[in-house]
Amino acid sequence: MKNSKFYYSFLFAAFVSMFVFVGCKPKAESENKSDQTAEAVVEDDWIVMFDGTSTDGWRNYGKETFPESGWIIEDGALKCLGSGHGEAGGSGGDIIFDRKFKDFHLKLEWKISEGGNSGIFYLAQELEGEPIWKSAPEMQVLDNLKHIDANLGKDGNRQAGSLYDLIPAVPQNAVAPGEWNEVELMVYQGTVIHKQNGEVVLEYHLATPDWDAMIAGSKFKDFPEFGKYKEGYIGLQDHGNDVWFRNISIKDLSVE
Repeated sequence: MKNSKFYYSFLFAAFVSMFVFVGCKPKAESENKSDQTAEAVVEDDWIVMFDGTSTDGWRNYGKETFPESGWIIEDGALKCLGSGHGEAGGSGGDIIFDRKFKDFHLKLEWKISEGGNSGIFYLAQELEGEPIWKSAPEMQVLDNLKHIDANLGKDGNRQAGSLYDLIPAVPQNAVAPGEWNEVELMVYQGTVIHKQNGEVVLEYHLATPDWDAMIAGSKFKDFPEFGKYKEGYIGLQDHGNDVWFRNISIKDLSVE
């Protein structure tokens, strides 16, 4: 009887151990799966750069972390908080997505505050001691009605959707401040296209004589690194005004 009692006790202990092992294993697999999907959400080949709830993947230009102030998430949008100092910027600074892209299709929406200014940088480099705009072409984000930049530059090349200070957006179809604009940026083997609110507003070609001539006639002529790269970061500008970005996604078009 004593041996029988020992035997049944052994079986019970073995059963409990097996139950604990089996019950814990799926949990570990689930945690690993969660960690993997947190690295990048991909939907139909589109990388979700901002899902409306998390700043994962974004950091300050020239730094390793997301800014502690100056940028927040508001109503599913990434918002830069205006400082009232205009071009001097705010406490947040420019931010970049922490991965370089070469050939890509970028989609996002933006809205600007009244009298506001911002921008979308691409093919950006992190040049030590230099601001992002000294290397990166910029799709302009602007209140065309009240910000003075709309009437500077040449032929409207500082208005919304334009390649800042180089090529104007034609047609000029940006909506009023406080309303959402849908924009797309496509870069493929040196060809660059800006779309704004469903229309192609400009096209140009990197590393061509025309490109070099445009730079030579612009404010970027004294910056040797500007527009020289075919791979770089996507960035969002802190220009000291309230601006919102949402539904940010990108498709990598690079060919191996």
